Amino acid sequence: MREVSVLGVGVHRFGKTGDDVVGTKSVTELCRHAVQMALKDAGVSWGQIEAVAAASSRFSGGKGWGLNGNDVVEDIGSTGIPVYNLSAGCAAGGNAFNVGYALVAGGVYDIVLVVGGEVMPKGMIQTSGVEEATDPEFLRQRCVGMPGPSFWATLARRRMFDHGTTEEQYARVTVKARKCSVGNPFARFQKEIGINDVLASPYVSNPLRLFEICPVSNGAAAAVICSAAKARQFTGKPITVATSAVATLDFSDALPRGLAGPVPAGPSFHTEAKAAVMRAFEQAGVGPRDISFTELQDNTCYYELAFPEEWGLCEPGEAQTLLESGQTTPVGRMPINPSGGFVSFGEATTAMGVWQIAELTWQLRGQAGARQVPGAKVGLAQTNGLGGNATAAILKR
Repeated sequence: MREVSVLGVGVHRFGKTGDDVVGTKSVTELCRHAVQMALKDAGVSWGQIEAVAAASSRFSGGKGWGLNGNDVVEDIGSTGIPVYNLSAGCAAGGNAFNVGYALVAGGVYDIVLVVGGEVMPKGMIQTSGVEEATDPEFLRQRCVGMPGPSFWATLARRRMFDHGTTEEQYARVTVKARKCSVGNPFARFQKEIGINDVLASPYVSNPLRLFEICPVSNGAAAAVICSAAKARQFTGKPITVATSAVATLDFSDALPRGLAGPVPAGPSFHTEAKAAVMRAFEQAGVGPRDISFTELQDNTCYYELAFPEEWGLCEPGEAQTLLESGQTTPVGRMPINPSGGFVSFGEATTAMGVWQIAELTWQLRGQAGARQVPGAKVGLAQTNGLGGNATAAILKR
């Protein structure tokens, strides 16, 4: 396997249809902006791209068939290059990055573009795309009455029982996230809010409030990756992809996502996320204490507390204490989501994993401005998606 480098990255600022940020732009227009920015950042031309790995979804673009990569190629230039389209829900961008990484590491191509973009429908995401009695996601939402916010609320309530987490501590996650996003030119929300603002926002599903759940957004992100040998032709300080990993849930998972799985002996939540992160640690030859900062999927503030504990970044029940003492800020000992996270960007599903790669790259280059993690050397990115999909990537300088 060859060493892989990130050569260039690009992001279209996140927003919503009709606002001053994205207006009425199509997903292809959003992707065009991100791709052109990544090409310029990499110092390469479109003609030098040898393949495209693209994340797609049922929400927008792709000719109605999830062919987002083909739309991008037709828009920028039909050079005849191969396109790899894939869908993995909110993990699609991370999966696309994994495909691009494997293609370069395996010596199939020298330079690959990874891209994801989304124009989201209004309202909370309904994960099931069909009314089908054999679809467990449809049955969970229709028969059990658990769309996303209710699903997350059960996790948040369980944490309150296990670790004494309070509603005020959940609110502080959002306060910290929005403070990080001030001045981040790509975040949808760039203004600070106080704890009283969060606690005054209405409940969506008790104990989670409106400001504690990421909204849906439109946005796009792209990354140009290449072999380390090729990168040295363009830069003397490339960002190295230590690894990219993918996993799915296993039989020990205790979350209500299926109908035929056995009942586990004890609580084990989001086994796919932990498996991807542990696999990434092993493949990269690093441990939790080696991570300078983490960009994780915070669909809701619960995850910013739970995931670091599950992955060994801190002890069980410790994350809320670290939060309150300022240790999860960019200048703390365990920075989490210095970008502002999903809570500040909103979720453009297929773009998220690629946007995280862009954020890791800027942090490791020292280009993150006010949200910069001092001396950042190793960054971890993580996403979860429908169907028990999960990804993790580790970048280093």
